[in-house]
Amino acid sequence: MSDRLVRVSKWEEFKRLVNELKPDSIVYNIEQTGISKKREFTSLRLIIPSKNYYVYVDFPKGDALRETGIPIHVDPSGTRCIEDNDIRDLLKKEFGELPVYSYWIT
Repeated sequence: MSDRLVRVSKWEEFKRLVNELKPDSIVYNIEQTGISKKREFTSLRLIIPSKNYYVYVDFPKGDALRETGIPIHVDPSGTRCIEDNDIRDLLKKEFGELPVYSYWIT
């Protein structure tokens, strides 16, 4: 096993890799690296654990993520956020019943 990190720059490439590599699962992480009213800090990291770790990151554009189109919601405190169900729904639509796991970093 190589365990090399491979950055994937496009959503279409990530989808191609999932279909080609046929991983046992996909892992995601919602990243909110800070709270600021002037700068967006929310992003989505998708990981294909395979021979290597293939990592794709999607960033906001307006009220959704740039390439996946996952909507960005506003919580009661006014913080923009991504919801787990939206991620799971998109991945299920794209890849069927492939297991999807959330990876939390604190």
